[in-house]
Amino acid sequence: MCVVPEPRVEALCEIYHPKKVSLAALEIVDLPGLSRTHEDSAAKLAMIRDASCLVMVIAAFDDNDAAADLRNFEEDLLIADLDIVSGRIERLREQVKKPRPNRDELQAELELLLPLQETLEQGQALHQLELTPEQQRATKSFQLLSEKPRLVIVNTGDTEQRPQRFESLIPEGTPWFAFSVSFELELARMDEAERAAFCQEMQVQLCDRDRVIRAIMEQSGQMLFFTTGEKEVRTWLIRVGATALEAADGIHTDLARGFIRAETMNVDDLIRLGSERDVKAHNLLRPEPKDYVLQKGDIILVRHN
Repeated sequence: MCVVPEPRVEALCEIYHPKKVSLAALEIVDLPGLSRTHEDSAAKLAMIRDASCLVMVIAAFDDNDAAADLRNFEEDLLIADLDIVSGRIERLREQVKKPRPNRDELQAELELLLPLQETLEQGQALHQLELTPEQQRATKSFQLLSEKPRLVIVNTGDTEQRPQRFESLIPEGTPWFAFSVSFELELARMDEAERAAFCQEMQVQLCDRDRVIRAIMEQSGQMLFFTTGEKEVRTWLIRVGATALEAADGIHTDLARGFIRAETMNVDDLIRLGSERDVKAHNLLRPEPKDYVLQKGDIILVRHN
């Protein structure tokens, strides 16, 4: 689990002086790379299918071919997806030959999947396409690997001077970072004062850990919302596009069952004005129904019976 950074929590604590502060955590699973002999690959691919975002770490030191590693990994994902889609297409072709009540539905699904099969056969990942809502519904249960958003971390050597040179390896539109993982771990083991002195003396800059975490959140389609008060200030992770009812359910199922409304304000408005009273005076506290779509930085108070 990795705590999601949120610098505005400190300002909220100055307003509420809460007894407790809780920060949302992002679950990151460290999974070894796929074997070129495909040993244990099936189990690893099954774990990857549950992920909402792929963080691909490729080595770029000791003469390692980073471009080949990235290409091979992408090819493994494409092949795994092609096996699933082709298998489903084969079954559908057999089913539509027979008279059955849902034959039209099966034929429609077949027509949705055929273009995806062609795309995969051409070596193109599905995350580079804009799938129609119908195609998304047809493939949802497959948890296709090449459809997942991704982020690339290039693990460089300690003495790497030109990390930008790796940009040509990264597929267009894919967020990426380049830094030495081993060097960052060594720095992390130092106490704060020692680390600051070392970085200043050696003229090195730490990797922006918070920026990496925020990029993973963005790629996985998640955002933060807040609950505040004197008892606790807390951040919560929720999917982008979630409703107030989903947020209430994430806090506690009882809030969702008895949901009446969500009293909502923006965290930046609260910090700027300094108190809930002033937020209300400026008419910036809004009652929202259960189908209200949460926005980044929303603070909600769920009213329920």
